[in-house]
Amino acid sequence: MSAALKKIPVLILSPSMPLIMEGIDKAFTLHKLWEQPDEAAFLKTHGPSIRAIAGGFKKRLDGKVLKQFPNLEFVSNFGVGYDGVDAAWCGQNGIIVSNTPDVLTDEVADLTIGLLLSTIRQLPQADGFVRRGDWLNGNFPLTTTLRGRKIGILGLGRIGKAVAQRLEGFGVEIAYHGRKKQADVPYKYYRTLVGMAKAVDVLIAIAPGGADTDKLINAEVLQALGPEGILINVGRGTVVDEKALIKALKAKTILTAGLDVFADEPRVPQALIDMPHVVLLPHVGSASHDTRRLMGQLVVDNLLSWFKGKGPLTPVPETPWAKT
Repeated sequence: MSAALKKIPVLILSPSMPLIMEGIDKAFTLHKLWEQPDEAAFLKTHGPSIRAIAGGFKKRLDGKVLKQFPNLEFVSNFGVGYDGVDAAWCGQNGIIVSNTPDVLTDEVADLTIGLLLSTIRQLPQADGFVRRGDWLNGNFPLTTTLRGRKIGILGLGRIGKAVAQRLEGFGVEIAYHGRKKQADVPYKYYRTLVGMAKAVDVLIAIAPGGADTDKLINAEVLQALGPEGILINVGRGTVVDEKALIKALKAKTILTAGLDVFADEPRVPQALIDMPHVVLLPHVGSASHDTRRLMGQLVVDNLLSWFKGKGPLTPVPETPWAKT
């Protein structure tokens, strides 16, 4: 790596995967905030010199936080979702934000199908049935089926399209809802989420977090989904009103749910844990060794590309970049 790159200070706020830290440390001057005995003093002294921040962010990087870095140029976010960064503020203040799309699309789509089948056919519960020896006392209860179901997808982006492509192989009817109808998409578009929920009996949420989607799946949507309805969420936990979901599950307003994400991770409401028919995963949509390596490398590669003057590889829409 060049001596010029090595002088550039890059900050990581909390422990990240070794590939990211080692890659940044090799190319740049790496600062690890969590290792500083006095974080406030460190930020006061070094904040003005920091030119990039990288990794995942447990606390939201909003304008108040980012103002501590007056010479910040780049935020390299680990993950396709970047609601942990105020990208709009960054765009207004000349800071580029990147994420890690595409490299995790297939992994998350595969997991979504697995979660859907696990929830419909109660596969984790069947596994427990065998392990506990309950099969010796009789057969596992019959489950519902994927056959004949209509699937509605909330968020037909890269991952949503990959999920839809996989669902086509099951011969199910597919619809979607988003901000606008997409050209060259063969699935039926619903202008409102409630309208789609009324027309389908499985709702798969792959929507990003943020103010626009907060509690988007609420009591009205769940009521529209109906008593045979199944909710699958692999997007962001904040998209679902968890209190409304718990109430709907208890009242049998919907049949069941499969959730990989939650509003206050890793804290999962005890009421959901206590429901034996609900399938719960610990946010593992992209959590395979291969995919996380690709994601981590993209975090590093975005930084390298930017500081070599080639521009960001995967800038987010709020911080577009065009080579001048």
